[in-house]
Amino acid sequence: MPPIQDMTSAASASQDAEGTQGHKDSREPRETASDFPHGAGLLDALQHQVAIFARRAEQTRLGGVGQVRNTMDRAAYLLLNRLDLEGPMGVKALAAGMGIDSSTVTRQVAPLVESGLVKRASHPEDGRAVVLELSEGGHARLDEVRHSRRCLMERVTDGWTEDERVSFTALLTRFNQALPAAKNPVPPEEAPPAS
Repeated sequence: MPPIQDMTSAASASQDAEGTQGHKDSREPRETASDFPHGAGLLDALQHQVAIFARRAEQTRLGGVGQVRNTMDRAAYLLLNRLDLEGPMGVKALAAGMGIDSSTVTRQVAPLVESGLVKRASHPEDGRAVVLELSEGGHARLDEVRHSRRCLMERVTDGWTEDERVSFTALLTRFNQALPAAKNPVPPEEAPPAS
């Protein structure tokens, strides 16, 4: 198993270089998978790495590289991406597919419509209903951002084998798919006894 590293412990590393003769502070994050052989320790390492990932993703916005970097926020990217992959749809369908409420989608879509990336159109089967779809400009902008983010992922995983990229993508996909279910209450048979 590859090492589990926390690159935020630069201060600890510099202390070692300044003469602490390798004394390891018990508060210092653990660095390798062997430090977490199983059970709660491994889950602690996982939650710690997820927290670091979330913070770094927010800091860089995983925006990409070049001029396009950081020019599209996460909500806009996810909305445009879903409309591109699944085609025109109404607000309710878009909200359901993204696992968020309709009012949130309405609020997030408004600036995309104003900027011309998304357009409102009549539903092809029911002219009274309105669907959202990518405009020509929306397709072009999404292609730019995807290319930029693809370049960033290539840079971040430089030195990884294709199998490592496939494995990481599969595990991250599985993890992301499991997260929504984790928000549900614990079933009564699994809940700890009331005190």
